[in-house]
Amino acid sequence: MSVNKALVAQRFAKAGQSYIEHAVVQKQISAQLFEYLKQYCPQSLPSVLEIGCGSGNLTHSFESYFQVEQLYLNDLYADVDQHFLNLKSPHVRSDTSHPFVKGRPKVDWLIGDIEQLTLPQSLDAVISSSALQWMIDLPALLQRIHNALKPNTYFGFSTFGVKNLIEIKQLTGQGLNYYSLEALQQQLQENGFEILLIQQAYKQVYFDHPKSVLQHLKATGVTATATSHRWTKQSLQQFYSDYQQFYDEQGFRLTYHPIYVIARRTE
Repeated sequence: MSVNKALVAQRFAKAGQSYIEHAVVQKQISAQLFEYLKQYCPQSLPSVLEIGCGSGNLTHSFESYFQVEQLYLNDLYADVDQHFLNLKSPHVRSDTSHPFVKGRPKVDWLIGDIEQLTLPQSLDAVISSSALQWMIDLPALLQRIHNALKPNTYFGFSTFGVKNLIEIKQLTGQGLNYYSLEALQQQLQENGFEILLIQQAYKQVYFDHPKSVLQHLKATGVTATATSHRWTKQSLQQFYSDYQQFYDEQGFRLTYHPIYVIARRTE
């Protein structure tokens, strides 16, 4: 399925506040990615780009632990900066007039579609949590990320695999075209990355009614696929009925399929 980036930006902007409350799985995923980054990357990473910083789940952890001089934050919509007003370190700023002071990074915003933007160069790391599944041409972006990194520096990210939101795709036919772990591994290797870690997991969340499943997806912005699904009263009732097959003693199931990667540009 193609991705309408303008619609994605619109949906995530609309879900900006509700995302923080409802995106529990995405928060867990960013926390796990952060642990892997700490395990595999040096603590000093002078110049870092984060793709799809969102509500700052990964950013806040990352900048409180790693020694970063220059932090580039990317997302699709400008209002994303509302989530960064209360960073642990009160140093986040968008201007470039201040030098690196007391181990605190200078932050520059890269607002827009990362597939269309010029990437900063000579980076020590590129990080991203729960964002790369929205890319239209991921292999092309991987090549550009490789070129933007210094030799022997790091690319750490989480994305989603083919079983992600499988219940929704099975019932509605709507959803993104996800990469399998094996396909992702191949693309990274073909674009000059050494894979230090690649791991997948399955996370189930449960709801008391199929309607709550849809409300959860709306609140986290993940309904922003290009072919907007139009519900009618009849199709909604059919969806509720069909979703009974995903019920067990814990409730109505929804599956997330995160894939974690820590890779290194090898030359």
